[in-house]
Amino acid sequence: MNRFGTIGLLVMASLLIGCEDQAMQALGQLESDRIELVAEVFEPILNIAVREGDELDAGTMILYQDTSRVEIRIVEAQANIVRIEAVLAEQISGPRLETIAAVKASLNEAEIDHVFRGRDLERLLGLRQQNLTSIESVDTAKKYVELAMARIEIVKAQLQELEAGTRQEQIQQTNGMLQQARAQLASLEFDKQRHAIAAPVAAIVDSLPFEIGESPRQGDVVAVLLSGEQPYARLYIPESVRVQLRPGSSLQVHVDGLDGPLTGTIRRISSEASFTPYFALTERDRGRLSYVAEVALPAMQNRLPDGVPVQVNFE
Repeated sequence: MNRFGTIGLLVMASLLIGCEDQAMQALGQLESDRIELVAEVFEPILNIAVREGDELDAGTMILYQDTSRVEIRIVEAQANIVRIEAVLAEQISGPRLETIAAVKASLNEAEIDHVFRGRDLERLLGLRQQNLTSIESVDTAKKYVELAMARIEIVKAQLQELEAGTRQEQIQQTNGMLQQARAQLASLEFDKQRHAIAAPVAAIVDSLPFEIGESPRQGDVVAVLLSGEQPYARLYIPESVRVQLRPGSSLQVHVDGLDGPLTGTIRRISSEASFTPYFALTERDRGRLSYVAEVALPAMQNRLPDGVPVQVNFE
């Protein structure tokens, strides 16, 4: 074998060794669970209470949007509740005594008028017997008597309605209207709370895409948070060691910039390869498959930054 053939074999051998070394390593980077907070209303931002990089506790307010529009609707809903409550109180109390007294007086007036009309009819009937008046005048007098009697019946019915009080069905309807108005007020007050964006969990502010005065559209991301006391290592596990690993397995994770490895615990590992399914590959190509794993890291005094490369070596 000549000198060039020997060099070629050495290069191929070194490449094979490099491939084997890479196959026994899991590479990745530090990542955190991202929480994207979106605007639920289309209103301008009045105040941003935090800055990028701040560490937040759960419930910490991040920004506030203008509530002028919803506050006007709340005042309107409150006034509507007051009106319906007054109507309900009036229905429960029933008619005033003065109103009943007025109707009784109208009934007395109608009865007096009926008596007067009856006497007038008797007088005209006597005159008619003497042929001193016309038939038309007698008929007109009879109609007045009938009208007076009808008026008595109407006023009696009005008096009975007042004395009976408000019907229970009307009170139930008003109660339903009152409950609906209160529900509308509660909905508006809940909408007002949606104008303030708070941190749902303890996290770090990663980015704030909007400035004070801007009006994000409904659904726009207004804050991105990174949750967790420590980022996790997102690794690509080689196919050759996948069968040996499962959630709960410990790994020695090397983080760029740290002197020694960190002992991490696999919290999740995918059951499917990241690329072509293994059954579509040859035995040689299957060695190139990788499985995404998330490895939880121990707590440290300072939080590690996201995006730093990490590595795990398998023996």
